[in-house]
Amino acid sequence: MSVEGFEHAGMKLALVGHSGGSHLGGSFAQAAAELGNGVVFFDMAEAFRGPRFATALSWRLAGRRPLRLRRFSASTVERCSRESPEILIALGAALGPSAVRKLKALGIPCIAFCSDDPWNKAVSGKWHMATLPEYDAIFTPRRSNIADFRKLGCRNVHYLPFGFDDRLFYPPAERQEAEDWDVLFAGGADRDRVAFMAEFLRCGARTALAGVYWDGFPETRAHSVGIRTPEELNAMTATSKLNLCLVRRANRDGHVMRSFEIAAAGGCMLAEDTDEHREIFGPDGEAVVYFRTAAEAAKRSLWLLSNPAERSRLSAAIRTKVGTPKNTYRARLLTMLDRMGVQVRPLDYGAVAQ
Repeated sequence: MSVEGFEHAGMKLALVGHSGGSHLGGSFAQAAAELGNGVVFFDMAEAFRGPRFATALSWRLAGRRPLRLRRFSASTVERCSRESPEILIALGAALGPSAVRKLKALGIPCIAFCSDDPWNKAVSGKWHMATLPEYDAIFTPRRSNIADFRKLGCRNVHYLPFGFDDRLFYPPAERQEAEDWDVLFAGGADRDRVAFMAEFLRCGARTALAGVYWDGFPETRAHSVGIRTPEELNAMTATSKLNLCLVRRANRDGHVMRSFEIAAAGGCMLAEDTDEHREIFGPDGEAVVYFRTAAEAAKRSLWLLSNPAERSRLSAAIRTKVGTPKNTYRARLLTMLDRMGVQVRPLDYGAVAQ
């Protein structure tokens, strides 16, 4: 694979994130390596390790603070001082403010991609809010919190959408529709999503719910298919007649990771109607069909399920419009580096595509 198009091939990046599955840490690490760069990876799971009781106590009583935050932050600074990466990218909340200050004192620019909304109280605490203004730049995949970042004191804030990892999400060589269900939704069972699904399921469409906690609610238990690997999820996305795409209200999302993963797999999408989705996919009917309520989603689902030719057209349209190398995490990484002043030649997307 050629890496032409990246002027600073050979630089060293430090990445802080979760690895494994479809976590962003693994996707960005792979993207950096494919572009010819060395990677110093810090697995955020280390910050959360420890006895279950102590970990839960720290999370609940210390403002959602990882039990080993100080140890993890200190080891990150120490290793970076030895390996001297040109830049550090944090893909989650696992470094304290003093660690970021020390890294910058070493001459290492530090940036953060906030995949979750820091103002979502389920995923963030005051310690993380104190860290955010220390970063040289913040990248957020939601326009809804840009003003909040600036009010917090973050001076360099950029909107950057999610993308997809083309090692994990791609059209299968052979397309066969799933036999056990017609509609797939993949994502966690947030309370508002459970209420949505309880109403949607009344339409009678055979629906599979992939992800955590769906089996914990009587309204959705019969439709739960559990947690699936990225490989399984890719196949399910491509073979389902229809894929529902819901945003997370607690995260103030305008789009989600699935917005791009469904497109990459070439799935037919019924998407929640948001400004960001329309920016990504275009008007209703061009590449996706939109809905605003569960009742509207049910009605439009039944129509699409009865129109296979339209589903086929939409699947091809979304893959052509969105499921392209310009929306991979390689491209997102290049955008982040470019915004930080790392000179990047115009990317030959075909050259770096797998």
